[in-house]
Amino acid sequence: MTYLTVAELMTRDPIKVNPETNLLECAKEMIKKRVGSLLLVKDNKLVGFISRRDILWALIKKSKEDLETIKAIDISPKKIATIKPTATLKETMSKMKKFKFRKLPVIQNGELVGLITTKDILNFNPQFYPEIEEFNKIKEEEIKIKRIKQLKNKVYEGVCEECGNHDFLAKTHGMLICNSCRSLK
Repeated sequence: MTYLTVAELMTRDPIKVNPETNLLECAKEMIKKRVGSLLLVKDNKLVGFISRRDILWALIKKSKEDLETIKAIDISPKKIATIKPTATLKETMSKMKKFKFRKLPVIQNGELVGLITTKDILNFNPQFYPEIEEFNKIKEEEIKIKRIKQLKNKVYEGVCEECGNHDFLAKTHGMLICNSCRSLK
């Protein structure tokens, strides 16, 4: 597999939109084309990348009406990982794992020439599936760790497991205890 290059497997005509397109139009385009992301291209130069997750985030923070006023480029990440068409699949998989991306825009001489996805690679060579599955597990574990860290700081109301008083409780050493019992430890 080291002899195969990105150019041989990439999608040559990825779905792209103008960076000034509003989020509502981007969402409609994603649904129409059945894709989860769009490349923001101006004069055949990649200037951004927007995913359905970005649109959902904006929808939660703003109203549906605001989606018509927010431009795709406004919420696009400023730095985008890309790859050259001459890169091998091994290099591509390594870069995808490093940045935890499932898609990489393919750039040659500063211009967008395609898009390579894990699906493109798996369709051609299913032997990479265990590697991609490992990548997904790592990503899932990172999300779990983040959730656990958030729970550590969570305050509950109830009966202290140490003294039995009803109070505001925090988890300490696996137990829900009140502030006065926490200060004794």
